[in-house]
Amino acid sequence: MTDSDTVALNRLKRIKFRSWHRGMREMDLLMGRFADLNIAKFSEAELDSYEVVLDYNDPDLYNWLSGRDEIPDIAGRDIIIRLKEFTLTR
Repeated sequence: MTDSDTVALNRLKRIKFRSWHRGMREMDLLMGRFADLNIAKFSEAELDSYEVVLDYNDPDLYNWLSGRDEIPDIAGRDIIIRLKEFTLTR
């Protein structure tokens, strides 16, 4: 395994951990399952966007994913839309 492989693997592990340990159990379940099923297939740009989404607070994300609030035109919007579609199909 090369150094770049190790760095990439560590990044995925860190993202999965952050997805499963949000603070709000509902968001742990939504984002953790989404990460488990999707991030290994993400491009570097998609991983960057997902990491931006991980920085948003749980109440805002929950309201966007549940449809209570419209998803604003913000960084990571494409990932939030994918999360919402994932949430609606599960």
